[in-house]
Amino acid sequence: MTTSTNNKGDGKFHFAIDRGGTFTDIFCRLPNGQEIVSKLLSEDPAHYPDAPTEGIRRVLEEYDAPASGGARSYPRTKPVETSQIASIRMGTTVATNALLERDGARMALLITKGYGDVLEIGNQSRPDIFDLTCQKPSLLYERVVEVDERVVLSQFCPKSTSEYWKANPEFTGLTGEKVQVLQEPNLEAIQKELETLRDAGITALAICLMHAYTFSAHEVAIGQVAEKMGCFSQISLSHQVMPMVKLVSRGHTCCAAAYLTPKITTYLASFKQGFDEDLSNGKVPLTFMKSDGGLAPDGGFGGHQAILSGPAGGVVGYAKTSFHDKDPTPCIGFDMVRIHDYLSFTLFFTFEKILTRSVIVFMFTLFSLTTGWNIHGCFSL
Repeated sequence: MTTSTNNKGDGKFHFAIDRGGTFTDIFCRLPNGQEIVSKLLSEDPAHYPDAPTEGIRRVLEEYDAPASGGARSYPRTKPVETSQIASIRMGTTVATNALLERDGARMALLITKGYGDVLEIGNQSRPDIFDLTCQKPSLLYERVVEVDERVVLSQFCPKSTSEYWKANPEFTGLTGEKVQVLQEPNLEAIQKELETLRDAGITALAICLMHAYTFSAHEVAIGQVAEKMGCFSQISLSHQVMPMVKLVSRGHTCCAAAYLTPKITTYLASFKQGFDEDLSNGKVPLTFMKSDGGLAPDGGFGGHQAILSGPAGGVVGYAKTSFHDKDPTPCIGFDMVRIHDYLSFTLFFTFEKILTRSVIVFMFTLFSLTTGWNIHGCFSL
């Protein structure tokens, strides 16, 4: 354990944790302003069930229990008392590893009829156009349900006075674009399809419909049907996950959210079980590092936001400690981890590609040296 001196203490403990695949690093600002750093194995079931919880417990046991004169104790057999904790911030590779190892939830894709294979087709981009051995990337979903619904943008409809176009209801979408509803979804038929998915063991859904970025009513209606069934642990709607044009990228992002969020939810639940109820009811702020270097509350932390949670924390750290306004020399960071080596820069771009699939989430510029896939994101210091 290493320490440093800082005189800006506020009388409580502030924790910042990086839970990696091999080691978990614990940073803590003590009540007196002193800063300490400790490290422990991320997986050590013989001694503790969860590394971040154990790291916090050890710090409190060493620095708070003696200060309280024995009034507060932190035994491993009981939930950790949080009365002296001011905040917990965490970066984690749970989603990263689940994506790389294809260990997410069993999920299905619901998409507009006629577009069932659009995500498989993708956008025809090829990392190496002359590579004769290129492999077709795997998909996150197991099954596809084509929903018989159709919404079109009015500006592309025929300028005709025919009764067909007059009969279609017209709405103004969130973006101000006018849309015409050609076909409402049959919710009873969709429920039967969902029952089939349930019986097949599907536990997560990604719902991605044409033009839902501006007209979301059909996605919402289908989502409500699925929610009432009570058998799906995750229901991701594309207009909520990433309300952007381009069906392919929006669809892949929605699939990532549906596939990975259950893993995040399960981990968060197990983490909070190690503490008293004040952590669960929000009295102690608990936030998680997103791929863009920002923080999200535990209730708003989706799997698609956590793909590079761990490496993003490293970028924030070295950007803050190595980059200075008086000497604006670009910085290069290297993060050597168990599965991948990441090379990152404090220069940023606006698009990213994850395992050859386009996923629209804002993140730092990171290059994975092990596999050759790169991720670009939008962020500025």
